[in-house]
Amino acid sequence: MDVSTEALERELTVLFRRARAASGEMARAVHPDLEPAAYGLLVRLQEAEPERATDLASYFGVGKATMSRQLRALEDLGLVAREPDPADGRAYLMRLTPEGRARFARVRDARRAAYVHRLAAWAPSDRADLARLLHALNESTADIL
Repeated sequence: MDVSTEALERELTVLFRRARAASGEMARAVHPDLEPAAYGLLVRLQEAEPERATDLASYFGVGKATMSRQLRALEDLGLVAREPDPADGRAYLMRLTPEGRARFARVRDARRAAYVHRLAAWAPSDRADLARLLHALNESTADIL
């Protein structure tokens, strides 16, 4: 293993640990009873709603039962709602409720403001490069991470 690969592994490990901790904090900021893993589900729904539970499960690489449990918890908290899929009467589409959208937006906006503050000294091109490289990493590792 070369030095750059070791450095990458080390930095990703730190990033992932910090991201897990931040997800917990952000989830609690959305709702005190929200599980940390569910925050990412809210992010995805905000980006791609409405979406079927099976598509969400596929996107996150989890089983249908796990996704159903997470969605049920979000429904119970009043953050998401299901509606019949007009293309398939047996399926449902999931979307954020107005309350879920408002709570999520408040937390997302605060998180983005923190990014702006912490990265203010970075050149815009460096921030763009980081986003581009992280996107490439996410695309190339979708099946292993």
